[in-house]
Amino acid sequence: MLTDPTPASNPPTRPRNRRQLIVDAAGRVFNERGYHAASMEEIAAHVGITAPALYRHFPNKYALFAECANLMADRLVEALDELPADASLDALFSAAARVTIAHRASGGVYRWEARYLNPDDRRILRLKFAHVVDRVAESVPAAEGTIGAEVRSAAALGAIGSITMHHTRISSPRAEKLLVRASMRVVETESPSAVSDSSSGVPSPPVPRTRRAEILAAAIPMFAQDGFANVSLGRIAEAVGLAPSAIYRHYPGKVDILAAGCLQAAGLLSQAAEQALAGCSDPRDALAALASTYAAYSFEHRALTSVAAAEIVGLPADLQRPLVLAQREHIAIWGQQLRAVRPDLNDRQARVLVHAGFGVVVEAGRQLHWHDSDDHRRVVAALMLSALGWQA
Repeated sequence: MLTDPTPASNPPTRPRNRRQLIVDAAGRVFNERGYHAASMEEIAAHVGITAPALYRHFPNKYALFAECANLMADRLVEALDELPADASLDALFSAAARVTIAHRASGGVYRWEARYLNPDDRRILRLKFAHVVDRVAESVPAAEGTIGAEVRSAAALGAIGSITMHHTRISSPRAEKLLVRASMRVVETESPSAVSDSSSGVPSPPVPRTRRAEILAAAIPMFAQDGFANVSLGRIAEAVGLAPSAIYRHYPGKVDILAAGCLQAAGLLSQAAEQALAGCSDPRDALAALASTYAAYSFEHRALTSVAAAEIVGLPADLQRPLVLAQREHIAIWGQQLRAVRPDLNDRQARVLVHAGFGVVVEAGRQLHWHDSDDHRRVVAALMLSALGWQA
């Protein structure tokens, strides 16, 4: 009897780590598209499975999102707690950097999208990150300066976390070395005495004198507090004394209000940078002026800044394009000044450090509860300059 020489193929087996593959893919999608724009079908396609197969692992999108939002925090807690109690700051930051870089494509979900977690889940996530900050702060030596260990620790971790918020190509070893050094400089910052106050150069949004401007001014704080997807046109209309249908006489839709807010943020930031650089012939002075102005801008326009940073990924491509170009131009301004001060950096390294500086501002500001004062603005600017490697 003739037999088939080709052996019967084995039936495909389900990967043992499929749940982790799903979380990794979902984190990338949430990071790039935002919580509400992402769909379970899109996530399933990234994993190579069907949506029904995805639901066998997670009952709904929120459950999957909550696990993604906690991924970075859980990995950081695990990595730092595995180190001995007397581990050096260099060891702590290296461990944090390795975890963050390994999850670069998916780890940024927690920074902005976590506002879509329910209150209990949000509180748990905050406790995890507070534990990470405390773990670092325990190893920060006491200093005679005015910047507390917790603020410096959170700012340093913000520098590391910034790698999840941009796409600059850099090898993992080089990124780790750059970010660890930046974090070490941040925790060594003792005083903001060398930083001047540039708050007078921060432009303010125009006073709303039209219905269109009133709608925008009312919508931005709502978007910042509750997230764009959770704010209805009816709620915005009520805030300005209009019927919901009347909104359409001023904006084609809610997304156009968001786009207008993001454009306003980009315009104000560009204007602030121009004012900061006016009259600065020395690159070191220019970089210090940029940092002081950026810190002041971040405090003064906190709602506008957070909305622009968090919600841009949810905009349609045609509305997103001019904002991305504006961001690149702004980064280029910083990069040019930084490389003039630090010729040891190449263009990619400079961009990574500029983003690290922005990450410092976000996390230091949060640690200070965004309480606006001249002292807090100077503290944040000083920490930012330390991340960049600027020396007084």
